[in-house]
Amino acid sequence: MVLKKTVPFLMLGALLAGCATPPPQSDTAAYQAYQEQNDPLQPTNRVFYKVNDVLDNNVLKPVAIGYKDITTTGFRQHVDDFATNLGEPARLVNFMMEGKSRLAGTALVRFLMNSTVGIGGIFDPATSVGYPETNTDFGLTLADWGVGEGPYLYLPLLGPSDVRDATNIPIEFLLTPTAAPPASTGLSVFSYSETGLSLVNTRTDLLGPIDQIKETALDPYATFRSLYRQNRASQLKQIEKRNVLTTPDWYPQPAQK
Repeated sequence: MVLKKTVPFLMLGALLAGCATPPPQSDTAAYQAYQEQNDPLQPTNRVFYKVNDVLDNNVLKPVAIGYKDITTTGFRQHVDDFATNLGEPARLVNFMMEGKSRLAGTALVRFLMNSTVGIGGIFDPATSVGYPETNTDFGLTLADWGVGEGPYLYLPLLGPSDVRDATNIPIEFLLTPTAAPPASTGLSVFSYSETGLSLVNTRTDLLGPIDQIKETALDPYATFRSLYRQNRASQLKQIEKRNVLTTPDWYPQPAQK
């Protein structure tokens, strides 16, 4: 529900986005750096970063600190497992679109097992019996199809992204189990509550890393941009690594030299 209401803000941000002026091509080093950053909307992105930073410092971070004080590590892990389980149907569909049948099967087994034996997903028995989570989303599906990431975006409320990954927002909403039943007050309350709790839970896990970046980085905005891209590249490599097909041992192995 929250994501659906956020989409118009993203569209508005795209329409109002200002563009950075590229350096002249005669300045080879500066122009190459500009191309590598792939951040032509940087002026507007930095405005959104500052807005998000103010909201984080004054609202989300204090709530996360209080939440950490009254919860245990085990409780927060169960919250994370529950949120992960809600995302398994979306991962199933995306792995199917990527042609990753084994990973699609893993996502299906995880959802069925964790939703039942795992009591709605608050436990993760699937991992313990050999079905660990592998993350994917529609942005990674597009990357698997060869679609480029496009310009970097820093989205209001949502943080780092790019044009390709931003397409995941409506897809993720549509594939969430809570989107399937008819709308109701109870379902809306559950959806808002789960989204809010998951957000605070994630922010709690990142209290140390985010503080360290803000305290030590010369330009935290650029550091977050770099880390976001590295993380997405790593996720794509993990998908490819875990879906390596094996062949039966029908043929003699080549002699070792």
